[in-house]
Amino acid sequence: MIAIVDYSAGNIRSVTNALSRLGAEWRLTSDPSLLRSADRVILPGVGHAGKALESLRSAGLDGVIADLRRPVLGICVGMQVMCRSTEEGDASGLGIFDAHIRRFQPSSPADKVPHMGWNTIHNLEKGIFKDIPSGSHVYFVHSYFAHLCPDTIATTRFGESGEMFSAALKYENFYGTQFHPEKSGSVGERILSNFLNL
Repeated sequence: MIAIVDYSAGNIRSVTNALSRLGAEWRLTSDPSLLRSADRVILPGVGHAGKALESLRSAGLDGVIADLRRPVLGICVGMQVMCRSTEEGDASGLGIFDAHIRRFQPSSPADKVPHMGWNTIHNLEKGIFKDIPSGSHVYFVHSYFAHLCPDTIATTRFGESGEMFSAALKYENFYGTQFHPEKSGSVGERILSNFLNL
């Protein structure tokens, strides 16, 4: 069973629809015992990372998530809250990924914030990117990003000549994607399938 963390900060419908298309059994829950017993856990997220962290902590889920030993996937804000800190709300994160979340600073008028739409991913490591070619297009929508760090397993670039940043992170059994695999067509479906088969 796939547990989707229910903490009032998720892009729930698109995630559940994607899982259902893959034939996966899923459950939306904030029950720590269900999260601990699930085969896989997905931490979705849209909106404000600082408020998402407040919701996790008020529900007592921050420690539960950090202690999970099954594969865990954070999506967008779900990935950001698993980092060390975020400028969005000036908040401490769960500290799973060795990255700090910063706001984009455009270097030219052509660089729009939020970074929204299709972009290519590169420097892909195996695991959730098995059989995904470098240069594949995935869908992003975000104003904050994780810098490159030892946990980076995919990269992309902000704007034509902007800063390279982490499109995905991994530490032990934890994975995170800044992009939305559930909105990324066949490439995203393959990434989710790879996660379910870890």
